Amino acid sequence: MNFTEKPISSKEVFKGHLINVEVQQVKTPEGNIAQREIVHHAPAVAILAITNDNKMLLEKQWRAPIAKTTLEIPAGKVDSRDQASVDHAARRELNEETRLQAGKLEKLSSFYTSVGCMDEYMTLYLATDLSPVTNALPKDQDEELVVKKVSLDEAQAMIASGEIEDAKTIMAIYYWQGMRANG
Repeated sequence: MNFTEKPISSKEVFKGHLINVEVQQVKTPEGNIAQREIVHHAPAVAILAITNDNKMLLEKQWRAPIAKTTLEIPAGKVDSRDQASVDHAARRELNEETRLQAGKLEKLSSFYTSVGCMDEYMTLYLATDLSPVTNALPKDQDEELVVKKVSLDEAQAMIASGEIEDAKTIMAIYYWQGMRANG
């Protein structure tokens, strides 16, 4: 079966700092006309940062869309400073948000964050052999972060209790669990 929809019209209805929103009229394979609302977002990175004492870094921060604080792994968008390099973005975000650098940075996976409405494509990294940065990059002025370290057992309990609700963070914790189970 052919699933491809054919756009009939498209209109950008919002252009912002973080996202752009497009409304499309499409023709479905069955010939129906439908509306699609699409959020365009820059590529992004997320970092499962494991300390030398085998703890992961989490960041507590306010998230306006859900009107509460969350616990998340370090993450951010790939921007002009990165010259389209997701590796550079991961190292930059780790520096900006945690003031640490990775002796080893390994790509784990790439995925779409919310395919029903958004085109954001995120790359998850594992950062190990962490040490303090020698040249701290400026922090984003609109971010207030508190970094904490937790063990795998603590992170799993935080998922079970609902304290961690962020999908990329849950994915990273389960990846870490799998790493530990496989040696």
